[in-house]
Amino acid sequence: MGVSGAGKSTVGAAFAHALGVDYVEGDKYHPPENVERMAAGIPLTDADRAGWLRALATRIKTAKQAGKGLVVACSALKRSYRDILRAAADDLTFIYLRGSKDLLADRLANRSGHFMPATLLDSQLATLEEPGVDESGWVFDISETPEAIVAYLVKRASA
Repeated sequence: MGVSGAGKSTVGAAFAHALGVDYVEGDKYHPPENVERMAAGIPLTDADRAGWLRALATRIKTAKQAGKGLVVACSALKRSYRDILRAAADDLTFIYLRGSKDLLADRLANRSGHFMPATLLDSQLATLEEPGVDESGWVFDISETPEAIVAYLVKRASA
C-alpha cells in the first residue's frame, strides 16, 4: 500500500514471485470510469473507490478460502479502505511503502506509460492515513532499493 510512485507494483510483483504466490495489480481492478477520472487529473472519491475495493476484497477472499497466498498492490490510502480489504481476510498484512514527497514526485515525473498523473500526488498524500499501530502492517522506506525491501519481506515472512 501507499501513494502512487511508492513502488507498490515493483515490490509487490517481486515479493509474490519470491513467495511463489499469485500477484494482483490493483490498478487493473479499477473500472474504466475511475481510470479516466485519474488520467484527467481528477482525484477519486470514496464512492468512486467503493466498487474497486469490493472487487479487490472478493479476490482476497477467494484466495483465502482456497488456502492460497496472494500479494495485492493497491493504494489502500485510508483505514476505512483497509478495513474493507481486511474484512475479506482477517489475517491480512499491509506493507506500507513510505517515502518523502520529493522522492515520490521525482519517481512520478520520470514514470511513463501509467494513467496516474503526477498532479494527483498532493491529493493522495492529503488522503493518506498511515496504518495505525493496531493495524497489521509493516512499514518500509522507499529510499531503499526494491530488491532490499523484497529481501527483507521474504526474510520476515518466513520467520
